[in-house]
Amino acid sequence: MAIDVIRWTAALVLTTFFMSQTVLCSALTRTTHCEFHNETLCAETGSEGCNETQECDAPEAEKRVHCFVLWENSTEGTPAIKMKGCFLHNVECTGHPQCVGTTTRKGLMFCCCEGNMCNREFSWAPELSVQTTQETFPVGPTPPQINKPLFFILFPLSLLLVAIIAVIVYCTCRHKKTPYFNEVPTMEPLPLPPSPNMGMRPIQLIEVKAKGRFGAVWKAQYKTELVAVKIFPVHDKQSWQSEQEIFKLAHMRHDSILRYIGVEKRGDGLQSEYWLITAYHDLGSLCDYLKANNLTWAQLCHVAESMSRGLMHLHEEMGPTKTEGYKPAIAHRDFKSKNVLLKSDLTACIADFGLALVFQPGKPCGDTHGQVGTRRYMAPEVLEGAINFSRDAFLRIDMYACGLVLWELATRCTAQDSAVGEYQLPFEEEVGQHPTLEDMQECVVHKNKDL
Repeated sequence: MAIDVIRWTAALVLTTFFMSQTVLCSALTRTTHCEFHNETLCAETGSEGCNETQECDAPEAEKRVHCFVLWENSTEGTPAIKMKGCFLHNVECTGHPQCVGTTTRKGLMFCCCEGNMCNREFSWAPELSVQTTQETFPVGPTPPQINKPLFFILFPLSLLLVAIIAVIVYCTCRHKKTPYFNEVPTMEPLPLPPSPNMGMRPIQLIEVKAKGRFGAVWKAQYKTELVAVKIFPVHDKQSWQSEQEIFKLAHMRHDSILRYIGVEKRGDGLQSEYWLITAYHDLGSLCDYLKANNLTWAQLCHVAESMSRGLMHLHEEMGPTKTEGYKPAIAHRDFKSKNVLLKSDLTACIADFGLALVFQPGKPCGDTHGQVGTRRYMAPEVLEGAINFSRDAFLRIDMYACGLVLWELATRCTAQDSAVGEYQLPFEEEVGQHPTLEDMQECVVHKNKDL
């Protein structure tokens, strides 16, 4: 008896051990490389984008990276691959070492998996659909004869009941969110609404509110609404196009992102002007507001939180929904207090996307990005020219600049022991108001100076 107990105990211990090892190995599965394929890129170049190896960006804490395949069946019945590559965190993909598709949408099939190059091979195993039959409930032994009048009454009622249940289930499922298939980066985002081109609408320019490298920002009247009109000269048409492309991306309607209204071209030839029309905020930029106003602790927290939410939304990659397409991650690359506007309730909203960089899935960032942005807000690695050209590196550069803006807020807050001093830009005491690149390198890099 004692020997049997010992055997059972040993078996239980070993079973527990191996199960824990299996769980541990599963938890430690980390995807760093996936097979990459882009049908459009492959067709255009003949080689680039065809079954290459893609290095996946490191995920955020407590998130994972997966591989995916998007394909359709050709007329010959063979799979025609549309896209392969890395896919950011999705719980539906966790714990699947093989890429097996189970759902289809508009003729496209999708699968995702976990593990290096796990999307090299893929298969299709659709979920079996439950067919409604006329036999609904099991019955006992069949009687010798059926009560025909009762049968002709109950049978139509049963069919009616089944039809009602089917309609209810259909309506319920229709309003539920489509499974993770909708959240993958497809070849093209879902169609966006037509561009709100103003088409020479009656806009009355009132006064210039700001001037910069791009041209000028005007306060203007459009019907009953005050709007801001950013006017680009003809030689800066590319900046106008770049900025409106950012605004037209999916999911860019956000409380802490400047509201986009439309675009317009005025004039011809060398007299052409390119207009970008957005919401108008009377308080102006955060920089201008801090020059004339102090902040309470509550106001500081509100500005800082709304500003951070806007930057987080800009950096976030978002899957397509029923109403909007896929939104890639975006780096601002010129984040500063001048490019943060304040609404009437001191909610911050981010503006000026002329230098923004969009990170399309499966496409490299490139290695030709120079030292762009405002020198005062440049991160040490930008000043040194030692940029790691990855998505996370560019997003961290934005976060460094955001930290400097938070410092600006703190210096104008009344919740401090000493008196609130005059407003100063970051490092203004050390390098003045118009620093050169060498001034900033000496101050930030060589002296390793902290605020």
